[in-house]
Amino acid sequence: MERYDIGIIGTGPAGLSAALTAKIRNKNILLLGRKNLSEKVEKAHTVQNYLGLPNYSGAEMVKVFQQQLNIMNIVITEDKATAIYNMGDYFEIQTAANAMYETTSIILAAGMTVTHFFAGEKQFLGRGVSYCATCDAPLYKGKVVAIIADNAAEESEVDFMAEIAAKVYYFPLYQGNIHVSSSVIVVHEKPVGIIGTPKVSQLQTENTTYDVDGIFILRESVAPDQLVPGLTTEGGYVAVNRQMETVMKGCFACGDITGRPYQYSKAAGEGNVAALSAVSYLDRNRHK
Repeated sequence: MERYDIGIIGTGPAGLSAALTAKIRNKNILLLGRKNLSEKVEKAHTVQNYLGLPNYSGAEMVKVFQQQLNIMNIVITEDKATAIYNMGDYFEIQTAANAMYETTSIILAAGMTVTHFFAGEKQFLGRGVSYCATCDAPLYKGKVVAIIADNAAEESEVDFMAEIAAKVYYFPLYQGNIHVSSSVIVVHEKPVGIIGTPKVSQLQTENTTYDVDGIFILRESVAPDQLVPGLTTEGGYVAVNRQMETVMKGCFACGDITGRPYQYSKAAGEGNVAALSAVSYLDRNRHK
């Protein structure tokens, strides 16, 4: 398996800035995220405080960002990291598409992450709670599962699970039409808690409880301390120093994931620093 120098998670201003700097420093990078870049940027009406791009709309900024990526021959791998494991001298990234990647260092630039968890979610993680349907679906062949999703992009995962599980309850937390297999039971109730001993046995909503063998929680992003076991967070944000270093050697973070202010210019600056720190880390290790 090819091992990349730097794995960058996120294609917002922080991740793109990190990718540009790492590419300029001749590092072999893996850039994971949306090919349309940051949805938050894309939907911005007007951005007035990004140096060099006065009064640009979010859509115009995204177009300029994509042009620069093309000039630098930076390719985006459109996938979502669901788990990152520290293997000692490298990191292993598992994705929603059930792909595995190896990188010597990691830069987390996935933006704002969820700070609210369902009751029992952390307790049952790995014991019936999963954040990746594609990865863990085979474990629930012929069983009953619940899937909770916060956007329509996850509907393909729901259909995939319906081909494997005996019964699928789907709890969409978004508005609009639901387009899933006719065999899926769509439930418009708000989940509030997860019950079980020692493994998941029920999903509780505001109205009732559902007997299940497993629960898949599909969010746009995974909380950093769930994504990278052993990572230190403060108030839901990744704890970093001025060099964007986390407590984990070889792991860096930048942008909104490190806390306020949520500004594109701040994110881009931190992405630059994170990439330079990752390059220094790689160079130090190479000379040992």
